[in-house]
Amino acid sequence: MLNVSSINAGYSGVPALTDVSLHINPGEIVTIVGSNGAGKSTIARTISGLVRITSGSITFNGERIDQLPPHHIVARGLVHVPEGRHVFSKLTVTENLKLGAYATTSEAEIAKRLEYVYELFPILKERARQQAGSLSGGQQQMLALGRGLMADPKLLILDEPSLGLMPKLVEEVFEAIRTISQTGVTILLIEQRVLEALELCNRGYVIQNGRIVTEGTGTELMDSEMVRKAYLGM
Repeated sequence: MLNVSSINAGYSGVPALTDVSLHINPGEIVTIVGSNGAGKSTIARTISGLVRITSGSITFNGERIDQLPPHHIVARGLVHVPEGRHVFSKLTVTENLKLGAYATTSEAEIAKRLEYVYELFPILKERARQQAGSLSGGQQQMLALGRGLMADPKLLILDEPSLGLMPKLVEEVFEAIRTISQTGVTILLIEQRVLEALELCNRGYVIQNGRIVTEGTGTELMDSEMVRKAYLGM
């Protein structure tokens, strides 16, 4: 479904990614793990068109997308839920969710997607008329996930969905990711909680200093001595 081939990218001429390659098959949960500043979020931003590559290529369902503007990438079914939630605090929960379906003109389809999100996150239905800024951190993260789902993604990129959440809420978010995957949405999960991410994923990549240093199934990476020492404290 997604093929990232030998890409290089950076900010203001400073390299952030060097010769990065990865692929995602339909229906998979693939995770990218690494320390702060390793380049995880830059990979997400590059795939979704927010950062331009300087070389290499990115294809999605057989089409090159690395020169497309972000809204055209979203229209093809590749949706990025960025780190930090970024909800519209003065708008209601429902208004935030409907913004995720901005490319859809069918009111019936929007209503169908809203009902799906409310089934997945019942607390959002309870808070539907509240301003998003009044929600707890965990509820705002669920809102950000729901808004991404409103775009009807084929591939959903989730950047640090557990960031800043209490352990109980982290469990809820990871369970929601599992449920989303079971509906047929392919997921790229970028996460600092390495153990939880590796337990959830089909395959994973480890990034250090802008380079992919190892890859494998979740089980293989959990058994890797390098991963156990560097990220799992074992």
